[in-house]
Amino acid sequence: MAERVRVGLIGCGAISAAYLKMARNLPILDISACADLDGDKARARAEEFGIPRVLGVDELIADPEVEVVLNLTIPKAHASVAVAALEAGKHTFSEKPLGIRREEGAGVLRTGAALGLRVGCAPDTVLGAGIQTARKAIDNGLIGRPIGFTAHMLSRGVETWHPNPRFYYEVGGGPMFDMGPYYLTALLNLLGPIRRICALTSIAIPVRHITSQPFAGQDVEVETPDHLCGSIEFRDGAIGTLMTSFATAHGVYDRKMPIVVYGTEGTLKVPDPNGFDGPVQVRGLKDEDWIDVPHAFPTGYGRAVGLADLCHAVRSGREHRCSAEQAFAVLDAMQAFLESSDGGRAVSLESEYERPKPMAVGLPFGQLDD
Repeated sequence: MAERVRVGLIGCGAISAAYLKMARNLPILDISACADLDGDKARARAEEFGIPRVLGVDELIADPEVEVVLNLTIPKAHASVAVAALEAGKHTFSEKPLGIRREEGAGVLRTGAALGLRVGCAPDTVLGAGIQTARKAIDNGLIGRPIGFTAHMLSRGVETWHPNPRFYYEVGGGPMFDMGPYYLTALLNLLGPIRRICALTSIAIPVRHITSQPFAGQDVEVETPDHLCGSIEFRDGAIGTLMTSFATAHGVYDRKMPIVVYGTEGTLKVPDPNGFDGPVQVRGLKDEDWIDVPHAFPTGYGRAVGLADLCHAVRSGREHRCSAEQAFAVLDAMQAFLESSDGGRAVSLESEYERPKPMAVGLPFGQLDD
């Protein structure tokens, strides 16, 4: 078994609990320190999950014992924290998105490459049994050549339930930058690199009234589109539609399988890319009904599996799967949605992207050292 990797966590908000719970199941990970601008949050997480050291943010980045920085800060801080960690000699794994502007993401890539350090980025849900099984079905030709797809993520927004909804409506938020990474990362894994995007966007509900605690009664002015719809052409020829919204009610689609891929020989229903497992179904030209596709990989993974995969790669020298290049291809596509709508034109994508290796079949849960 590979030597454990010492990880320092920056950002002890809500999502950190999901990472820390799953990290207990991944032997490669040694969460050795945590930090947050709010020291009370960091101390609370350390006590809850048995993290031995609570440090200041700058102190953690400079700590010689930390090998990898897990960056769970707010989206507008992702790129700056990643660059600081890299410049301090640390590999880094960030929550999505890689940055809120294409230039930020490119800067993270350049810094990592120049220093010879690993840069990883969520979402890692594509490493779960659901998307991996769907990818295997496509790669094995169950639906022939993919020619089209539909993908939906329709909701009313987050201000009725999220404890801190404001940043979801700032630049770098909205349904595209919040939920788009899950859908686009899944589509890239299934269909490969994107050629061009043509999209329309709107701010459908300009002011949001918060009803969740602790900011109930406050209003939020929406700064970024809350409803987006666009067509994506992949380099291998598949063409389809992605719609993301924080302004809709009662979306009429299968929320368990919100992505559908159409092929020359059949159709594939793909599970929710915001989860790790979920059902996969296929229907060939001669099938009378949908057929369940058995999961080809272990179920039960959660957030932190991408971090663990990166840490195994640090030890073995192989490529890690949730790479900065993949995250940049997603950021490139998300910004293209906005640019296409603003400019009234299709936007071609030039970012380099190769699908990562699929997960290895046959490894026991928690072992990612393929």
